[in-house]
Amino acid sequence: MKRRIVLALALSLSASVGSAQGVEEREIGEAVVTGSRDSVDARYLPFCVTQIAHRQIEERLSASVLDVVGEQTPGLFFTDRGVLGYGVSTGGSGSLNIRGIGGSPTTGVQILMDGQPQYVGIMGHPVADVYQDFLAERVEVLRGPAGVLYGSNAMGGVVNIVTRKQPTNGADTRVRLAAGSYGTLTTSLVNRLKHNRFSSVAAVAYNRTDNHRPRMGFDEVSAYGKATYAFSENWKAEGSLNIVHFNSQNPGTLTAPKFDNKQHITRGFALVSVRNDYGRTQGAVNAFWNWGRHKINDGYSEGESPKAYLFRSTDHIAGVNAYQTLRLFERTHITLGFDYQHIGGHAWNAYADRDAELVDTAMNEVAAYVDVRQGLFDWLTADAGLRIDHHSTAGTEVIPQVGLAFSLPRNIQLKATVGKGFRNPTLMNLFMFRAKNPDLKAERIWNYELALAGKLIDGRLRYGLNAYLLKGDNLIQTVSGQNQNTGQVENMGVEASLAYSIDAHWSASANYSFISKKYAIVAVPRHKFYADATYRTERLALTVSGEWVGRLTTSTSPEAHNSYFLLNARGSYNVLSWLKVFAKGENLLAQRYEINAGFPMPKATFMGGIQIDF
Repeated sequence: MKRRIVLALALSLSASVGSAQGVEEREIGEAVVTGSRDSVDARYLPFCVTQIAHRQIEERLSASVLDVVGEQTPGLFFTDRGVLGYGVSTGGSGSLNIRGIGGSPTTGVQILMDGQPQYVGIMGHPVADVYQDFLAERVEVLRGPAGVLYGSNAMGGVVNIVTRKQPTNGADTRVRLAAGSYGTLTTSLVNRLKHNRFSSVAAVAYNRTDNHRPRMGFDEVSAYGKATYAFSENWKAEGSLNIVHFNSQNPGTLTAPKFDNKQHITRGFALVSVRNDYGRTQGAVNAFWNWGRHKINDGYSEGESPKAYLFRSTDHIAGVNAYQTLRLFERTHITLGFDYQHIGGHAWNAYADRDAELVDTAMNEVAAYVDVRQGLFDWLTADAGLRIDHHSTAGTEVIPQVGLAFSLPRNIQLKATVGKGFRNPTLMNLFMFRAKNPDLKAERIWNYELALAGKLIDGRLRYGLNAYLLKGDNLIQTVSGQNQNTGQVENMGVEASLAYSIDAHWSASANYSFISKKYAIVAVPRHKFYADATYRTERLALTVSGEWVGRLTTSTSPEAHNSYFLLNARGSYNVLSWLKVFAKGENLLAQRYEINAGFPMPKATFMGGIQIDF
């Protein structure tokens, strides 16, 4: 085993550098919270954390934060099928993977909002349509397993959305309206307020589209609120509530169309947090409640009769997590944590005269972890962590992780990490449909990597070179009609990033990822390349970008692949101090391509709108 680890480390490189847009937010040495729980200098973490700043999110001019996350993060890919709206169920999109780990639905990548898990009970996955751009102050993506700090579902990595705040006393309100191709409309209203110790954020949004195919309409309405009160310099409390309801329709593939395949989904997330910060020690206690309500018509194919029932479900997760970090000495950093989750759900088929029960049960998960980071020299920091996780059905998992971070001359950072990730089975895996198996155990994965990053030309040029080896087993697959822990994964990859702030007006960035898969995985491309160039003045911002996706696996039986290139452009102009106009065009070359097999993507699309600040 030791020889295999040494060999894997010799083959692995992994690093993260940001886009050239916003040099001040993306310097090596920036503070991050993902990968440490508390704010810490990223140079001393052995993990690869990509930060995406608020300006990048805002200038992307997209209703979903996932669009900019997918572009700016090498090795991360998510599926799409239309102008707006991902949807769920068969043919649904928004399935996200990092380095080929994630799954459909996405149960192998942990999505967080201010550290709160964003999935609910039965299916155990997040819903991509929840994460709108106006919520995010920044996004931090930890690539690679993060099981010690974040537990189950963080096999492939973590996407943490850090929400907006009002930094100074006063109030500001922003209204954004946009319309475009295929009857698409996006709207949002965001108010931020701060008065001494109290601050708040409130937002509402409505989005809709006909999309580019019949029977593919989508509409959603959402409301978000957050309030924070600082009792003193050392203590503060925060509460937030996010509710999203959307209606989506799946038209089926071109060769097998579907009728009345409609989804009506409500997701809610409530969080109450108490935080302390005494400099040498800081921590938090968080209590959260996630819930969902789902009404789905599975639809029917040509020549069939409509279904006599609707799939209905309600589910929830009630959880508490607590952590405290201690800086006992100048170079010693210890994090102690505890997590508890109660996961429940009820699903049934609703007929006109009766209900046919599918599942009505719950399970519990409890865990404790410790992470120790020790500065050995000015140029070397060591990190070691251990998590003990007990699941009421799947049993106990021990999750270790070790890493080193080297600060070398000429602003070079070198990192090495070995760690384990895992995913406990969901209620659906264990208890629903014919493939259910109550004896399932956790999926497991090992990750080996090194990280190299640096900067040149007075910090204006930043670069990274990445490679990794992921090996997993016990993956849940359906064999002979039953879910079993039989699957394996072995992915090796190389990633590279380059960002250059050319002068006061011009900047450019690019990233590339290559994945070699021993076993075919749907929605994982072999190549992904993204590049952009931005011209910016006080009033004007223009960006041209291109993305090439090569040998994307769209089906494994039979195995099928797709490749495509997208050319996009966007721009905004501040007409007045309070008025901005903007426009964007996507797939300007009108390429024909598919991300989901049988679901052709739209050709060229256009959006334009206004933004009012007061």
